[in-house]
Amino acid sequence: MTPDALAHLHAQCFTVPAPWSAASFASLLDSPHVFLCADPEGRAFVLGRVVAGEAELLTIATHPGARRAGLGRALMQAFEAEARARGAEGAFLEVAETNAPARALYAACGFAEAGRRRGYYAAAGGATVDAMILCKSLA
Repeated sequence: MTPDALAHLHAQCFTVPAPWSAASFASLLDSPHVFLCADPEGRAFVLGRVVAGEAELLTIATHPGARRAGLGRALMQAFEAEARARGAEGAFLEVAETNAPARALYAACGFAEAGRRRGYYAAAGGATVDAMILCKSLA
Protein backbone atom coordinates (compact mmCIF):
# COMPACT_ATOMS: atom_id res chain seq x y z
CA MET A 1 0.00 0.00 0.00
CA THR A 2 1.24 3.48 -0.80
CA PRO A 3 1.39 6.28 1.78
CA ASP A 4 -1.61 7.88 0.04
CA ALA A 5 -3.63 4.65 0.28
CA LEU A 6 -2.63 4.21 3.94
CA ALA A 7 -3.69 7.78 4.76
CA HIS A 8 -6.99 7.38 2.90
CA LEU A 9 -7.88 4.20 4.81
CA HIS A 10 -6.67 5.67 8.11
CA ALA A 11 -8.97 8.69 7.60
CA GLN A 12 -11.94 6.34 7.17
CA CYS A 13 -11.15 4.70 10.49
CA PHE A 14 -10.15 7.43 12.93
CA THR A 15 -11.29 10.68 14.42
CA VAL A 16 -9.66 10.11 17.87
CA PRO A 17 -6.77 9.98 17.54
CA ALA A 18 -6.66 12.16 14.43
CA PRO A 19 -5.93 10.33 11.16
CA TRP A 20 -2.38 10.44 9.84
CA SER A 21 -1.31 12.14 6.62
CA ALA A 22 0.37 10.51 3.63
CA ALA A 23 3.51 12.47 4.53
CA SER A 24 3.47 10.96 8.03
CA PHE A 25 3.19 7.45 6.62
CA ALA A 26 5.94 8.11 4.07
CA SER A 27 8.26 9.40 6.78
CA LEU A 28 7.65 6.40 9.02
CA LEU A 29 8.10 3.92 6.17
CA ASP A 30 11.51 5.45 5.42
CA SER A 31 12.81 4.06 8.71
CA PRO A 32 14.49 0.64 8.64
CA HIS A 33 12.86 -0.09 12.01
CA VAL A 34 9.30 0.31 10.71
CA PHE A 35 7.33 -2.41 8.94
CA LEU A 36 3.95 -2.68 7.28
CA CYS A 37 1.68 -5.73 7.17
CA ALA A 38 -1.32 -5.25 4.89
CA ASP A 39 -4.32 -7.15 3.62
CA PRO A 40 -3.65 -7.96 -0.08
CA GLU A 41 -6.94 -6.28 -1.05
CA GLY A 42 -6.02 -3.04 0.76
CA ARG A 43 -8.86 -3.31 3.29
CA ALA A 44 -6.64 -3.28 6.37
CA PHE A 45 -3.09 -2.76 7.57
CA VAL A 46 -0.90 -2.63 10.66
CA LEU A 47 2.21 -0.50 11.01
CA GLY A 48 4.83 -1.52 13.55
CA ARG A 49 8.31 -0.65 14.70
CA VAL A 50 11.02 -2.67 16.46
CA VAL A 51 13.88 -0.97 18.29
CA ALA A 52 16.22 -2.52 20.88
CA GLY A 53 14.16 -5.69 21.32
CA GLU A 54 10.85 -3.90 21.81
CA ALA A 55 8.01 -3.75 19.30
CA GLU A 56 5.50 -0.94 19.10
CA LEU A 57 2.23 -1.22 17.23
CA LEU A 58 2.06 2.25 15.72
CA THR A 59 -1.40 1.95 14.17
CA ILE A 60 -3.86 -0.56 12.81
CA ALA A 61 -6.79 0.20 10.52
CA THR A 62 -9.56 -1.89 8.99
CA HIS A 63 -12.01 -0.43 6.49
CA PRO A 64 -15.40 -0.02 8.22
CA GLY A 65 -17.06 -2.28 5.63
CA ALA A 66 -14.55 -5.08 6.26
CA ARG A 67 -14.69 -5.21 10.05
CA ARG A 68 -15.59 -8.31 12.05
CA ALA A 69 -14.19 -10.60 9.33
CA GLY A 70 -10.97 -11.58 11.12
CA LEU A 71 -8.67 -9.10 9.37
CA GLY A 72 -7.65 -7.35 12.58
CA ARG A 73 -6.78 -10.63 14.29
CA ALA A 74 -4.81 -11.81 11.24
CA LEU A 75 -2.89 -8.53 11.11
CA MET A 76 -2.12 -8.72 14.82
CA GLN A 77 -0.67 -12.19 14.25
CA ALA A 78 1.37 -10.84 11.32
CA PHE A 79 2.58 -7.92 13.48
CA GLU A 80 3.71 -10.29 16.23
CA ALA A 81 5.43 -12.66 13.79
CA GLU A 82 7.33 -9.83 12.10
CA ALA A 83 8.23 -8.28 15.45
CA ARG A 84 9.65 -11.61 16.67
CA ALA A 85 11.55 -12.04 13.38
CA ARG A 86 13.12 -8.62 14.04
CA GLY A 87 14.19 -9.67 17.53
CA ALA A 88 11.41 -8.20 19.69
CA GLU A 89 10.84 -9.85 23.05
CA GLY A 90 7.88 -7.67 24.01
CA ALA A 91 5.32 -5.42 22.38
CA PHE A 92 3.35 -2.38 23.41
CA LEU A 93 0.73 -0.07 21.96
CA GLU A 94 -1.47 2.87 22.88
CA VAL A 95 -5.22 2.85 22.40
CA ALA A 96 -7.88 5.45 23.14
CA GLU A 97 -9.84 4.44 26.21
CA THR A 98 -13.04 5.03 24.21
CA ASN A 99 -12.09 2.60 21.40
CA ALA A 100 -13.93 -0.47 22.69
CA PRO A 101 -13.58 -2.60 19.52
CA ALA A 102 -9.79 -2.13 19.43
CA ARG A 103 -9.50 -2.78 23.14
CA ALA A 104 -11.43 -6.04 22.71
CA LEU A 105 -9.14 -7.11 19.85
CA TYR A 106 -6.01 -6.36 21.85
CA ALA A 107 -7.33 -8.20 24.92
CA ALA A 108 -8.17 -11.23 22.75
CA CYS A 109 -4.58 -11.12 21.46
CA GLY A 110 -3.17 -11.18 24.99
CA PHE A 111 -2.34 -7.52 25.59
CA ALA A 112 -2.86 -6.17 29.12
CA GLU A 113 -2.97 -2.64 30.50
CA ALA A 114 0.36 -1.42 31.85
CA GLY A 115 -0.45 2.26 32.31
CA ARG A 116 -2.31 5.33 31.10
CA ARG A 117 -1.59 8.69 29.62
CA ARG A 118 -4.28 10.96 31.02
CA GLY A 119 -5.89 13.32 28.49
CA TYR A 120 -3.49 12.18 25.76
CA TYR A 121 -5.82 12.42 22.77
CA ALA A 122 -7.76 15.54 21.75
CA ALA A 123 -11.44 14.90 21.11
CA ALA A 124 -14.28 17.02 19.75
CA GLY A 125 -15.27 20.12 21.65
CA GLY A 126 -11.98 20.45 23.52
CA ALA A 127 -12.44 17.22 25.46
CA THR A 128 -9.59 14.77 25.95
CA VAL A 129 -9.41 10.98 26.00
CA ASP A 130 -6.97 8.85 27.97
CA ALA A 131 -4.52 6.63 26.13
CA MET A 132 -4.24 3.15 27.58
CA ILE A 133 -0.78 1.61 27.30
CA LEU A 134 -1.03 -2.13 26.66
CA CYS A 135 1.84 -4.62 26.71
CA LYS A 136 2.49 -8.25 25.82
CA SER A 137 5.47 -10.55 26.05
CA LEU A 138 6.56 -12.03 22.74
CA ALA A 139 9.13 -14.36 24.26
